[in-house]
Amino acid sequence: MNTKRITFANSRGERLAARLELPEDEQPLAYALFAHCFTCSKDLTAAVHIARALSSRRIAVLRFDFTGLGESEGEFAATTFSSEVSDLVAAARFLEQEYEAPRLLIGHSLGGAAVLAAAAEIPTTAAVVAIAAPFRPVQVWDLLGEAAERIEETGQGTVTIAGRTFTIRKSLLDDLDAHHPEDTLRRLRAALLVMHAPGDQVVGIDNATDIYRAAPHPKSFVSLDSADHLLSDSRDSRYAGGIIAAWAGRYLGVPETPVPSQAPPEAADSRVTARTGAAGFRTELFADGFSLVADEPVADGGGNEGPSPYDYLLVALGACTGMTLRMYARSKGWPLEEVVVRLSHRKVHADDCRDCDEKERRLDTFEREVELRGELDEAQRQRLLEIAGRCPVHRTLTAGVRVVTTLRPV
Repeated sequence: MNTKRITFANSRGERLAARLELPEDEQPLAYALFAHCFTCSKDLTAAVHIARALSSRRIAVLRFDFTGLGESEGEFAATTFSSEVSDLVAAARFLEQEYEAPRLLIGHSLGGAAVLAAAAEIPTTAAVVAIAAPFRPVQVWDLLGEAAERIEETGQGTVTIAGRTFTIRKSLLDDLDAHHPEDTLRRLRAALLVMHAPGDQVVGIDNATDIYRAAPHPKSFVSLDSADHLLSDSRDSRYAGGIIAAWAGRYLGVPETPVPSQAPPEAADSRVTARTGAAGFRTELFADGFSLVADEPVADGGGNEGPSPYDYLLVALGACTGMTLRMYARSKGWPLEEVVVRLSHRKVHADDCRDCDEKERRLDTFEREVELRGELDEAQRQRLLEIAGRCPVHRTLTAGVRVVTTLRPV
């Protein structure tokens, strides 16, 4: 996907670091805000996967670091739950001024409680998603363990969370205690999606029950099954992102199926884009406004999260064959009802390759079986079989291909 590095100022003038996930052609149909979990950052794997799942459905997502965390300025020890809500409002205003006001708010863990509280201050909010969120923000006390008592007694203390040390002040705990979720949820004027794993060991599933019961309709609940609190398994976060995109589309006016680019022809980049990340071989594909995924099988070191590159090559040949036969039959007025093309690919030894440099030359072979359904006579079937060899992709593959590669400056 298309990721832009951004900074914006919060209400105290501190610069907060953000990433804006956009569709490849930068033509979103709606904007969303993502609030990360307590002491996490915008770069948490779950946040990235969810944001990119949404951008593939043309919902742009701004994910940012709260004050004093990640790459953002400010002192984390001086922050409170209210300041996080204020940061969310500042992010929404930035989007409104520079792009478009957000209509979807997504929060993970304490970020979920924060977006529920911020919704009333962001009037464009049409939908809110709370992932593994505590019902009462003050439940962060449980995460602090014995340190909470020391902070209560001395005014501040240090805690270690996920291997990192943070200074926490009593003002944070007092502010958490001052928030009343029943009132916040009662005033919610947006659709709500609650997502939670039954086995969450950090924020129990009973929190999801309390949030769901307190909120007015429309509201929905989706179980995250065996996921952990941080959605550490990429399959869980991508699943969550796909569900959110499908659910939110109803409230944001985003079509259920992908839509082609809305950019004017002179501004559109007609090229296909493939982005392969640092982990595994999963590759995000973007073609004429449509988002796809490619991967390799597990046996080859991939995650098997999408068709392989050769699968896509077979798909191109199969689709082109079917379309070509349909066009020809239609021009002739023949009763072709359906074309089914089945393909496979293998490499075979080329016995007649006398001039090959390699000791053993192997050629790519595509095997194509065509099934023609309809009241066609034998002559029509044989003619259509001949036409299959004239489809443009077939001709490209058999005519010889030249690939010109250049290096783009970073």
